Amino acid sequence: MAKYFKYKTPEDVVADSERLGCPIEASDNFKVLYEPIQIGHLPAKSRLGIQPMEGCDGTTDGFPDELTYRRYRRFGAGGASLIWGEATAIGPEARMNPRQLMINDQTAPALEKMLAGCREAHAEVFGSDAGQVIGLQLTHSGRFSFEKPLLATHDQVLDPRTVDKGTGRIVDDSYPLLSDDDLKRIEDQYVAAAKLAQSIGVDFVDIKQCHRYLLSELLAAKNRPGEYGGSLENRTRLVRNVIQRIREECPGLIIATRMNGYDGIPYQGAGDDFIGEPCPHELPLQTAFGTNPDDHLQEDLTEPLEVARLLKEWGISMINISNGNPYANPHIVRPAEFPPTDGYHAPEHPLIGVARHFRIASQIQAAVPDIPVVGSGYSWLQDFAMHAAAANVEQGKISIVGMGRATLSQPEFAKLLQEEGKLKRKTVCRTFSYCTNLMRTKDHPLGQYPTGCPPFDKEVYDPLWKEAKAKLEAKQKAAEE
Repeated sequence: MAKYFKYKTPEDVVADSERLGCPIEASDNFKVLYEPIQIGHLPAKSRLGIQPMEGCDGTTDGFPDELTYRRYRRFGAGGASLIWGEATAIGPEARMNPRQLMINDQTAPALEKMLAGCREAHAEVFGSDAGQVIGLQLTHSGRFSFEKPLLATHDQVLDPRTVDKGTGRIVDDSYPLLSDDDLKRIEDQYVAAAKLAQSIGVDFVDIKQCHRYLLSELLAAKNRPGEYGGSLENRTRLVRNVIQRIREECPGLIIATRMNGYDGIPYQGAGDDFIGEPCPHELPLQTAFGTNPDDHLQEDLTEPLEVARLLKEWGISMINISNGNPYANPHIVRPAEFPPTDGYHAPEHPLIGVARHFRIASQIQAAVPDIPVVGSGYSWLQDFAMHAAAANVEQGKISIVGMGRATLSQPEFAKLLQEEGKLKRKTVCRTFSYCTNLMRTKDHPLGQYPTGCPPFDKEVYDPLWKEAKAKLEAKQKAAEE
């Protein structure tokens, strides 16, 4: 049963957003979503995109596997013009989980096959892959690297929640940071990864700067000494160098970035109802990018707006905006009906989180009006996501609409909307967090369950969910005993 989503019409959504003091708008002018848009030197035939959605279904050595190929073919056949390929690690130590994709000389041919399958599936349905733009997100997981945390800076609120899995030790001030020389080596890894990506035919690479992974953490590293911390010039040194070198060494390759507009701070469940509350913290905040240092509930976009302008100046052709951290404050990243099994119940109505995504992305778009900005946060709106999307595009608040979790249950959303004027209710994502629960269950022989939509992609993912759920329940029972 839905906890928050009780709406029957898009007008109900608009009215409730006004009641909550976070107004959003709706439109049924879906034609604007099918207007072409230029991304760098390439035309995309619509304003609808699929966000970088990890399937956690690669092999332990970083190759795509059967479910990975299947997912990208489904994305290709679904009709979205922008396919933002998922997080792909630039080295073994950069992986967030043991089944994350990795790009190197060995995996590159398989990644090429994965992306080619996406294009082929699109062409089979639409007659051609013209107007489809496909990229790959290049990532270094930093603090969240699964082998051990690789920190760019210390964070007074996040460090106590960061555990070195190898030793069981909680990170404290004595835990070493990546050195400046380490970051220079990582710069080389990013450039090498971009060269490989270009060689396998990607249209663009995303230099990932969101969700408190390495480059995202650097954006907030005001307390880091040396060349990569303190001033905004220093905190953007690594991404600036990477972009400029890719432009020089990979001519013709479009460069994009997915970045946080607002970090916020970590939350933890409290009370009988386990509702999220802010973790203990001191003011002013030192390491929360885009966040008012005196009030974590308020964004301060002074620096994100400046970074967006700098990114454009350095040669970025598209910016994708997200917020928060999926491990520390998931209600900010993914407004949802129900939290994941390792999460807390949201301390705010999900519509407030959706409006935050829209508000921040629209301000970034206004700061860089001549390059496309991709907006996030649509999935919770379910049947009416496209109404909000149409309003945002129509009013110039955003250039491209990025759909995330909702594409796991309904990868053909773009085709359905164009042909039928609405989404298919029976497979619209309800944001009950089944996909995240699969990701969070680690008791798998390969160290990570693959993720998808158990309710609406039952044949593949329902058996996996039942297996994972049984293990979770057994673990909870053992803990209670």
